[in-house]
Amino acid sequence: MRVTPQATMRLLDRVLIGTLFLIALLLLGIELARAGEIVPSVGWSHATDQAGGPGAMFGGLALRSGLLPLVKSEIGVAYRSEKLDDGSKLRMTPVTASLWFSPLPTLYAGGGIGWYNTSLQRPPGSPLADEHTQRMGTHLGGGFLFPIVPAVASLDFGGRYVFLDRTSFAGLTKAKADFWSVSAGVALKLF
Repeated sequence: MRVTPQATMRLLDRVLIGTLFLIALLLLGIELARAGEIVPSVGWSHATDQAGGPGAMFGGLALRSGLLPLVKSEIGVAYRSEKLDDGSKLRMTPVTASLWFSPLPTLYAGGGIGWYNTSLQRPPGSPLADEHTQRMGTHLGGGFLFPIVPAVASLDFGGRYVFLDRTSFAGLTKAKADFWSVSAGVALKLF
């Protein structure tokens, strides 16, 4: 059987198309492996000053994605409400952006910045008015992931320490606004 130049060209075209198709599938697979995660969570936070109460539960939602092979980016929002020792109620809604260094797929550590929308509701009969502030802060933290359904979901356990300037609330001039938090959530892969 004799091989014609046209048959050789068709074979080379098929090999080229097959190779390009294989490369496209590999790149898609890499992108899916670095796909984003949505992380609903619950946690516990506690102020570091003596004016803070016993701490409070909070809920949050984060969107995490692989920025680089060893770096994850995260945007999150949370809500926390805490009763202070003087009977006031502190409500905070932080919106944060973080960069996490992830040397292993199951560990991460890093930090970021956040916008902290805070309101202080005074107890009934207080001579002081309710107050509201918005300020920037920074945080450091880390966590680990425990796979429960490979390539679909992992348990996410994390903690962070938040650095905020002193409060500007009347009557709490010596109170630091720093707090720490721990959380547990489920990291769901987005495809």
